[in-house]
Amino acid sequence: MNIVIIGIGQTLRGDDGAGPAAVKAWEDRYSHVDENVQIRTEIEELPGLNLLSLLERTDAAIIVDAVQSHNKPGMVHLFQNMLHNQSHEHVNSAHNLGVHETLALARLLQIENLPEKITIIGIEVDNVELGEKLSSDVQNAIPKAADLIEEQFQSFLRPNLRHSQ
Repeated sequence: MNIVIIGIGQTLRGDDGAGPAAVKAWEDRYSHVDENVQIRTEIEELPGLNLLSLLERTDAAIIVDAVQSHNKPGMVHLFQNMLHNQSHEHVNSAHNLGVHETLALARLLQIENLPEKITIIGIEVDNVELGEKLSSDVQNAIPKAADLIEEQFQSFLRPNLRHSQ
């Protein structure tokens, strides 16, 4: 199995750096050695359509990004099956062409070689001003987001019980 974990965000723009911070925290907290699993982590400031190339030829992906949906800063959201999800969530990326929009475009264009399983972990942000650090609310959410990355990672490794019956 080939899994990619992608942290999206500009680390010099305050809370926008939540995605990269969570992926780095996951790397620090969890180590995996399994000859049957290839794990790749990526930190991308502004991937745009390049996100699709990061997802190519993987079996599963976890994307961690800053989101703004008018909830309390530091709240952690989980969106699963994003390549096949037809809903239009009212959660926006802090970037121009966000993850949801990019995946919707991939679905519309029927782009091949993308993972069947894509999970997005969104960390609710507030301040994305240039030169700022993560706010305390977002900084406090990073361990929870790292744990959620691990939970989703482990779920990708477990066989689907419905298919084995």
